[in-house]
Amino acid sequence: MTRATGQPWAVPTATRPLAATVRLPGSKSITNRALLLAALADGPSTIHRPLRARDTDLMTGALRALGTRITVSPSATTAETAGPARPADSDHDDLVVEPDLGDLAGPARVDCGLAGTVLRFVPPVAGLVRGRVEFVGDDRAAERPMAEMLSALRQLGVALDGEATALPFTVDCLGSVRGGVVTLDASASSQFVSGLLLAGARYEDGVDVRHDGKPIPSQPHIDMTVAMLRERGVIVDDSEPNRWVVAAGPVKPLDVVVEPDLSNAAPFAAAAVVSGGRVTVPGWPLSTTQAGDAVRWLLGEFGADVTLSDAGLTICGGDPGPGQQPGAAPARSTAGRIAGVDVDLHDVGELTPVVASLAALADGPSRLRGIAHLRGHETDRLAALATELRRCGSDCRETADGLEIRPGRLHAAALRSYGDHRMVHAAAVLGLRVNGLSVDDAAVTTKTHPDFVAAWSAMLT
Repeated sequence: MTRATGQPWAVPTATRPLAATVRLPGSKSITNRALLLAALADGPSTIHRPLRARDTDLMTGALRALGTRITVSPSATTAETAGPARPADSDHDDLVVEPDLGDLAGPARVDCGLAGTVLRFVPPVAGLVRGRVEFVGDDRAAERPMAEMLSALRQLGVALDGEATALPFTVDCLGSVRGGVVTLDASASSQFVSGLLLAGARYEDGVDVRHDGKPIPSQPHIDMTVAMLRERGVIVDDSEPNRWVVAAGPVKPLDVVVEPDLSNAAPFAAAAVVSGGRVTVPGWPLSTTQAGDAVRWLLGEFGADVTLSDAGLTICGGDPGPGQQPGAAPARSTAGRIAGVDVDLHDVGELTPVVASLAALADGPSRLRGIAHLRGHETDRLAALATELRRCGSDCRETADGLEIRPGRLHAAALRSYGDHRMVHAAAVLGLRVNGLSVDDAAVTTKTHPDFVAAWSAMLT
């Protein structure tokens, strides 16, 4: 299936250095892992401040299809500040999860949409129910790498139809999974490993996952998975490189407060650099397993002043004028200077679109490395970025594992999103300095940030 698209968005330009505070919704990565682990637990769990966006709604729908009861409850922790007009199922509500992975009343259908976490995390869990489960998704989801994951599930004793190597596929669920040792090449996605680890404690023999291939991208996401398993009492041994052993055993229920989504912070933080102003993101954790935390050092590479404190993360960009404090945002000034960079983004590939836009606005050449795996994301992000940056005048070319970007004369253009929320983030950052940019479908940002356009406009007012 293909999602309906929204209207073209005229990307606003920053007319002055910004001085803004931006509050972000919860982390998609944490929300979806917390939902899945709660569905596997021995008792009910409550997820506070979860992200409510398309990817997390797809995870909720998938787990409900497998028998899990998930209800929405007004949050006692935010009721005083949310106000009387709080909508149902808003991000001010908690999600209460009551696990019940038993016999299905009939064949179930799981819509993965374009959510990699649903596509890779739910099939390993489906083997623990009894019945037949069909997995479908958006058109592009059928092109996302899945063959290694399906092969691994077959090795572990999950019954899959025929020789399927991608969506759509069907799992004939027997109510239990043998588990044990499985070897796979996870160089296309860290989600292959995380998906097996998340379900592994409920397998009869646990799971012993061994990676054989090129280095796994996005290692911080595996670290997040391991940390969240341990928080729930699951024994995980990751002492040996490229091997993760999860012991069979119970998954304890756990109430959790979801951190802000640090990857979704990237375009807002970059706006400070582009405008030569200041942006603060409250609630930035002092310690986290989120890959998006790399925003801090990446923006520093571009020349920003980045400060983390109990109040949150503050980014100041540009060269302040005479008598001005850094980030003080005078009434009018030239945009901030941006240094070119040479960075390896292998572990934080999701930040590449925003980094590429900053590089296109930089004073010198940039090289982005270690991100060949982005060709298998929501779209081929390397090809899409190179095409769209060139469309608005940037000197950008693909390399074997990334992009090379040199200063160019940027101009107005109608950009494509390719149905990818991160491509809209890239367009938004470019548009801060380039008049006349538009992007065809900003509505795709609802995948992980339901109010992105409104939040972006509010930052600029």
